[in-house]
Amino acid sequence: MDFVAEIVLGYVDSLAAPLLKDFDVKILRYRDDYRIFAHDEQTAERALKIISDTLRTVGMRLNVSKTSLFHNVVGSAIKQDKLAGIELRDLDISNAKTFQKQLLRLHSFGMKHPNSGALRRLMGEIHGKVITQKEAPSDLAVQVAIVVDISVVSPTTFPAAVGILSHLISLAPEAEKQQLWERVAAKVRRIPYNGYQEIWLQRVMKAQASKLAFQSDEPICGIVDAKSHPLWNSEWVSSKEVLKALDTKSIITKAVESMPSVVQPAEIELFVAQAEVY
Repeated sequence: MDFVAEIVLGYVDSLAAPLLKDFDVKILRYRDDYRIFAHDEQTAERALKIISDTLRTVGMRLNVSKTSLFHNVVGSAIKQDKLAGIELRDLDISNAKTFQKQLLRLHSFGMKHPNSGALRRLMGEIHGKVITQKEAPSDLAVQVAIVVDISVVSPTTFPAAVGILSHLISLAPEAEKQQLWERVAAKVRRIPYNGYQEIWLQRVMKAQASKLAFQSDEPICGIVDAKSHPLWNSEWVSSKEVLKALDTKSIITKAVESMPSVVQPAEIELFVAQAEVY
C-alpha cells in the first residue's frame, strides 16, 4: 500500500537526509524506487551505501539485481519495459495477421518484461479488442493456452487475462466450456500463493451463464460461497464498532451467480488505468 510505504520510507528518508546533507547529490524517491543524481560515480555510490544502510535499520534492503549505474540521464529515466512497450505499441500488435500472432507477440514481450506496467496496459488493450469478436476461432484452445501462460508468467495481468478468457471461452460450444475452464483452473492451481487468481476464476466460473463447478481454499472465495471465515485476527479487538466493520459479510455486495459471465473492459478499467505506475 502506498500509504504504508510512505509511513515506513518517509521515516527512512528522515534518517538518511542528515547523513547526506554534505553530499552534492539529488535523490528522488517514488514509492520504493530511488534515483540518485550525482556528478561522479564515487559520490553516487557513497550515497547509495547510506540509503542501503538506513533501509537495513527497518529490516529492508535494496534489490541488487535492479540497482544499476547509468551515465545518460535521459536514457536511464525511463524503464526498459516502458520503452519496449512504447515500441511495441508503435508497431501496433494489431498489425499481426491473426489474433494468435498478436498474443504471441505479447507472450514474447511478457517473457522479457514480466509483470511490467506496459504488459498490463497492452493486455488491457487486447481485451478491449477481443471483446468485439463474435465467432469462435478455429484455434480457440491455442489462444486460451497462450493467454493463460502470459498470466502465469505475469500474475499481475490476471484481471485482463480473465477478461480475454471469459470472452474467448464464451464463444466455444457448450460441451467444451467446462473442459476449457477446468484446464485454466488446473494451470492456475500450480501457481504458488494464487489466491488473487482464484478470486477472479470464481468470478467467471460461477457467473450467470457459466454456473461451472469451482472449488477453492482461498478464504475470500469461501466468503463469497456464504462460508464464515475471518480474514483478519480480531481476537484482540474489544470495540464492537471495529468488529462490526471487520465483519467479512459486509464485503459481499451481490451474489457472484448474478454477475455476467463475460468480463467487460469497464470492470477492469481501474487496473488498466493504473498499470503504468506499478
